[in-house]
Amino acid sequence: MTGFSAPRAPLSLFSFVLAVACGGQNAEAPALDAGQRLPGGDTTNTLLLGVDAFKRPAENASPDNERAFFSGNSFFNSVWVKAPSSTTARDGLGPLFNARSCSGCHFADGRGRPPLSDDEPFEGLLLRMGYAERGEHGEPSVDPVYGGQLQPFALDGIPAEGVPRVRYTPRSGEYADGTPYELLVPSYSIENAAYGELSPELLISPRVAPIMIGLGLLEAVPEARLLELEDADDRDQDGISGRANRVYDHALAAIVLGRFGWKAEQPTLRQQSASAFLGDIGITSGLFPGTECTDLESECVGEGDGEGPEIDDLLLGRVETYTRLLAPPVRERWSDAQTLDGQRVFNELGCASCHTPRHVTGDGTLPELSGQAIYPYTDLLLHDLGPDLSDGRPAFDAEGSEWRTPPLWGIGRIPVVNGHDRLLHDGRARGVAEAILWHGGEAEPARERFRALSAVERTALIEFVESL
Repeated sequence: MTGFSAPRAPLSLFSFVLAVACGGQNAEAPALDAGQRLPGGDTTNTLLLGVDAFKRPAENASPDNERAFFSGNSFFNSVWVKAPSSTTARDGLGPLFNARSCSGCHFADGRGRPPLSDDEPFEGLLLRMGYAERGEHGEPSVDPVYGGQLQPFALDGIPAEGVPRVRYTPRSGEYADGTPYELLVPSYSIENAAYGELSPELLISPRVAPIMIGLGLLEAVPEARLLELEDADDRDQDGISGRANRVYDHALAAIVLGRFGWKAEQPTLRQQSASAFLGDIGITSGLFPGTECTDLESECVGEGDGEGPEIDDLLLGRVETYTRLLAPPVRERWSDAQTLDGQRVFNELGCASCHTPRHVTGDGTLPELSGQAIYPYTDLLLHDLGPDLSDGRPAFDAEGSEWRTPPLWGIGRIPVVNGHDRLLHDGRARGVAEAILWHGGEAEPARERFRALSAVERTALIEFVESL
């Protein structure tokens, strides 16, 4: 069901301090920050919630950019077909691919999940592949036969690369108060490899399709802000040593700061979009003109090759505008007493050390995104989360156990929009509590403080995170 929020009230009405005693806790709740209600600033979606909460353009979008947004939306949702076709603006699929459309992985602009049964295809989860070595610019190394990403689908007459599988082993634990919990330990494999035996040294890195909201705002956070938050040597001795990934920008032919992807391996939304078009759908662009087929995948070499890129710069730019302007939804429970108590617990555990609540954007690529106070709850930096979450596969400066802090905005709306609550980079966690319990490395002290909370405090913390 689609819901509608109340009209925006003047922020001054919310600028007050509320002290509560919740669940027997005597500590004063945090001051209400008026901006928290509108996590995307003036871009925030307050009009269309429910199952469509992630679909709206920025509310301050200009008429021209709104038109470009809806044009990009049509290509984001379009099913691509084999070339040549009468649908020339949407042909060029494959020959190997993971999905036929962007929305095939990012359904309703939301979050993907792993398959829930052996016979369910991998559509919101893909497997990156490679080795412990890095490439010329520090990029992840790729397999000489299968490339850097398993593509389990192919055009008719061409063998798909293989069949990905995931199986789970239960791991039991308990909170300090004796309440039991169970985590799911994933194990990935590739069956029916079509182009030769897989190397035993091959590293597999599962990646769930993330939520699409607020990406343009994150792109507009000044580089100086990321460098201000960076603390690679833990100079303040708080146990947190976040650092920016330095990655290769193909348009600039230079090393720059990374922001996007699970390991912050993409510098811009344009490169992220072009990379996904090529890797996921098999669509070439001016930025990535080459096919995903390797020279050793002889059955697909040359298939579908045509003149020029399969998505031109104009259409890629409209998809880029679309991804930049998808608005974070308004928070509806931001000032509830239990939510505020959960916010207090969140801060006391140290969660905000990585999930940095607030930033102010600089001069964005679009004027709508400039000078906005935003609340994504991320520092966009890499953090070591320990061996349990490591994929062993480096990506530029990111080691196998390092992951970019994912934004938390919109997290509580995933069950309504996408019908599941699977979290972390591979969707192994069933909800917020399990996601926290998987945290190790730098986050292990915060995780252990979470395990020591009372049931009332745990519930308040989860309520706060799900309100974001």
